[in-house]
Amino acid sequence: MFLSDITTSRRRRREDSRLADHVDRLGEEHPPIPLDSVDYTMKKPGLLAEKFGHVLDYMARVELEVERNVLELNILLPDPPEVDRHFYADVWMPQEIQHGLILDELQQQAGLDPTDANLSEVDFSLKLLGALGRMPGVQDISRMLYYLTGLATERSAVLAYNKLHAGLLELGEKAIARTVIAPIRRQEPGHFAYYQMAAQGLWVQMSGWQKWLTRALRKRTFEVVGAYNKRQVTDFGDVMKALRMSDGGEAELREYARQVGRAEYELMFAHRRGLRVPDYVFKSLRRAVELAAERKGETWPAAQPAGS
Repeated sequence: MFLSDITTSRRRRREDSRLADHVDRLGEEHPPIPLDSVDYTMKKPGLLAEKFGHVLDYMARVELEVERNVLELNILLPDPPEVDRHFYADVWMPQEIQHGLILDELQQQAGLDPTDANLSEVDFSLKLLGALGRMPGVQDISRMLYYLTGLATERSAVLAYNKLHAGLLELGEKAIARTVIAPIRRQEPGHFAYYQMAAQGLWVQMSGWQKWLTRALRKRTFEVVGAYNKRQVTDFGDVMKALRMSDGGEAELREYARQVGRAEYELMFAHRRGLRVPDYVFKSLRRAVELAAERKGETWPAAQPAGS
């Protein structure tokens, strides 16, 4: 074995150990939120439902569908590193499902219907990619796409929960903000950190063709968090509108896209001067807000009154 191979092997073991330690800490320090710690007291449940009902429904669905996401990962990654399996099956899934149950209960107590989550139907394309994952080099690409999706998802979640927390405080719903949204928000950054460390460790191990194909697939498959069809993309546009993420037009949306896509930009595209955010992130977000406006018979960005 060459000295470079020995050095690489040692570095991988250190990285795996660091990831494993991180996952263990997440499990120990952030167990699923106890249901008896939640205070569902609402001052104006009707107003809360009117302003944020569809936000709660979207978030609850996405969190609950983690159960299906784990089924997808078991197909997508036929032979994952043990640390990945430990993370998504033993730590991430229990935390996220609990988030979904709490949010779903909140919206029901606000007088809304329970969320309709898809917990078991796996798309055929993922089954096909899982079969291809047994070919040499392909599973690493699938793993990288999983990490990149996780990065964007967790960053989107933190931004959305920050906005929702602020919106609930504006409504005077302090109990909900303090015992529902704040604890959920507190658990998301640890997931982001895992994906970031895992992605950085894998990227330096990938060959040129793997990196090229990862970039190409990411551009073609990126979608806003929790959206698997046109209706859900439109629903996400409504979420951004309710959370005031798109009121400032393209400039504000581009800044939001920069925050969502910054980690993967720094990993995959930092060598391209002048590129601040992958354009596919911005285009995907813009499509969502445009579809949401179109469903209401409006246009986005809204036309400004003359003289404004």
